[in-house]
Amino acid sequence: MVRQTIHDPPAIESNVPDIVIITGLSGSGMSSATNAFQDLGYFCVDNLPITMLPTFGRLVNDDEDKGGIRRAALVIDIREGGFLADFEKQLKALRASGLKVTVLFFEASDDVLQYRFSETRRPHPAESGDGLLDAISDEREAMSKIRLLANQIIDTSDHTVHTLRSFLLERFSPDREGAPMRVQVMSFGHKYGNPGDLELLFDVRHLPNPHFVPELKRLSGHDSRVVKYLRSDNEVKETLKRFTDLLSYLLPLYKREGKSYVTVGIGCTGGRHRSVMIANALARSLRRAGFDAHASHRDVRKVRRSQAR
Repeated sequence: MVRQTIHDPPAIESNVPDIVIITGLSGSGMSSATNAFQDLGYFCVDNLPITMLPTFGRLVNDDEDKGGIRRAALVIDIREGGFLADFEKQLKALRASGLKVTVLFFEASDDVLQYRFSETRRPHPAESGDGLLDAISDEREAMSKIRLLANQIIDTSDHTVHTLRSFLLERFSPDREGAPMRVQVMSFGHKYGNPGDLELLFDVRHLPNPHFVPELKRLSGHDSRVVKYLRSDNEVKETLKRFTDLLSYLLPLYKREGKSYVTVGIGCTGGRHRSVMIANALARSLRRAGFDAHASHRDVRKVRRSQAR
């Protein structure tokens, strides 16, 4: 790692995106996210046509003293007709121009999305006359390729407007120097692709797999029966101890270098059993050691949805 010199910008600034693209499922909190980025000083644009991305990127690249935009947050969702076909190409072009672009994909469970639309009484943009649940399912399927391109997937099922705002302000504020460093331990499945925004990645596919135990297969790593099965194995105990020891050593060094937010990926095959259990246990161990740590789970619901079809 290159150490900061007197001529370098503060290390915390290097972690702040030039452009944040807010996308995801309708009703998942994209409007609340836009408000949070506006509070952070981002120039926010809702429903920007995909053809305008190159022009907008040039504005962000321009010198701020000459009218350029310092940072921008753009909402691009299923309302933009050309979005699904052209998004990957335009994203690559933006990054090739030298801009740091972060894609945030917001989602929530079907029941939460149904509840939010029933509360607001707004029509779903993918509604075709077959009912709200079908519209949600159609949009989820249509956005699946965009989801794979995200740097971070944010499940807002358990968030309120206020907790989501606090999370985003804490994650993306350029002025968090001196605040406690936040550690996110994210479980995921390797077969769905690695998360794009990790500081550290640990693979736990060497551990015994509950998927092959019939009575545990349909459960998740949150279930006490899966936890008991894994914790009875000495390799699981040793793995947790070594991960905790390594992170207890590394995290203060990240803090010293100006990191305000560290994401640790824990990957197993499907992101349902081993990685979920290890991420939860590791976050608890780090909290006991005095770190501001929490667990999140990118793919734990994915298998359940596919089995239900």
